[in-house]
Amino acid sequence: MYPALSVLQALGDKVEAVLWVGGQGGMEADLVRRAGVPFRAVPAAGVHGVGLRQLPRNVWQLARGYRQARRLLREFRPDVLFFTGGYVAVPVGLAGRRIPTVLYVPDIEPGLALKTLARLADRIALTAEASKAFFPGHRGLVVTGYPVRKDLRQWERSTARAHFGFPQDAPVLLVFGGSKGARSINRALVGGIEALLPRTYVLHLTGKLDWEEVAKARRDLPARLRERYLAFPYLHEDMGAALAAADLVVSRAGASVLGEFPLFGLPAVLVPYPHAWRYQQVNATYLVERRAARLLPDERLDADLVPTVLALMEDVTGRARMAEAMRSLARPQAAQEIAALLIEVARQEVEG
Repeated sequence: MYPALSVLQALGDKVEAVLWVGGQGGMEADLVRRAGVPFRAVPAAGVHGVGLRQLPRNVWQLARGYRQARRLLREFRPDVLFFTGGYVAVPVGLAGRRIPTVLYVPDIEPGLALKTLARLADRIALTAEASKAFFPGHRGLVVTGYPVRKDLRQWERSTARAHFGFPQDAPVLLVFGGSKGARSINRALVGGIEALLPRTYVLHLTGKLDWEEVAKARRDLPARLRERYLAFPYLHEDMGAALAAADLVVSRAGASVLGEFPLFGLPAVLVPYPHAWRYQQVNATYLVERRAARLLPDERLDADLVPTVLALMEDVTGRARMAEAMRSLARPQAAQEIAALLIEVARQEVEG
């Protein structure tokens, strides 16, 4: 979702009209409308890894989504389609198979929806060179990097630290698990928080699911430690400040780590989500192999989170090398490059 919003920001007034077609339910509609973008929902559901009892219902949802998408596309008449993945991409992409199409692949390994639509795509933008291996023979591949929101770039380290009340010269750890949070990360952090706080300030984004539990744990801390620990359920406009203020981050390994952490040169301890397909594991391995991150398996969180974080905080030279490796992967113009691809493909359709 955020990569697409970043590209829309880069397009600005270069397009006359935009329609965002998304799934039903969840927080997508609210965030898209909050950005001032018209939103329409169509039914969609996954089929990869779905049990036999659920599969017929999900296939029916996709068929319904296809029919609704055809009506929407006839009504809106777009010059180009842009997909970044998700269940809803398949019915919309199939309904618009005669319309010029650009895909963006956020993760190193593309999801099933993007693999399915690749043969219909005129151009495919990739976060990293490593993703080319998943599209053998496609002639429209281009490595752009991960498109990062403009609001993230507005923060510098000093102003970000002042914003949260952190000392300018103190170590700061950022911990989060994505927009919904990550229970195993939250609980491991809370379990080790009293060992961490004497050595580092902590900024913790919990997600809504565990917010009350974490807030209570913070209230129960001694006052001298509580003032070194900030917790929020979620940050919107201030997420750039959180990234800019930190010396080290502990997080899941969703696609955003491939763009946001490099932008800030932020060394990472990555904890891939263990109960899904391997996308996060592949993302984490990509950064680990480039010496920009460390891998911490989810099942080792309780035992290894505190010693891993403290060792990295104490190893200033090693952390600096990780930061430089991470920064070398940044592609700050990714959103502009993808926006240019969309305009190019749309113009070819209009002129053709």
